[in-house]
Amino acid sequence: TVLGLNTVAAVAAGEKHSLALLTDGTVRGWGGNEHGQLGDGTNVSRGAPVAVPGLENVNSVVAGANHSLALKADGTVWAWGDNACGELGDGTTTDRWTPVAVSGLSDVVAVAAGCYHSLAVKSDGTVWAWGSNIHGQLGDGTTTDRLTPVMVTGLSGVVAVAAGTFHSVALKQNGTVWAWGSNTYGQLGDGSGA
Repeated sequence: TVLGLNTVAAVAAGEKHSLALLTDGTVRGWGGNEHGQLGDGTNVSRGAPVAVPGLENVNSVVAGANHSLALKADGTVWAWGDNACGELGDGTTTDRWTPVAVSGLSDVVAVAAGCYHSLAVKSDGTVWAWGSNIHGQLGDGTTTDRLTPVMVTGLSGVVAVAAGTFHSVALKQNGTVWAWGSNTYGQLGDGSGA
């Protein structure tokens, strides 16, 4: 049993760290913390859960390789940890040891984190992406990293997203699945690659 956790609503796991969303809407983190991905204001790794300060109507948490995202009940997204590729979406490449708001993003209903990129679905069904774009995983038609969210081109009616190492996937309301980014192993499912 993870120490001190008994009112958990959801969990997420990154490369070296773990997150728990408690039923009261607060977040705890433990494990590796070299980039501040636990959000406790330090870069000291923790063998037991510590509170992420400043986060309360968190609805969901997700973890990338070394960064973390929280979706609050007010539709804003907060991020912390590794920011080398802009995966925190705050307009910088500076690691953050406590949560910062993702720039210009509101009305969000779902989030996902890849290794070095992040995704959000807005209530209007559009998808927004930021961070590493080396394989086109942001879906904006370029391979340019983005330090703030950009809209995924030509995609609407989305209800959920998921992110892999270098690719992204969206589920549309009509039940179809759309994918973009790296296809080295056929992970886009379009019959090519691999």
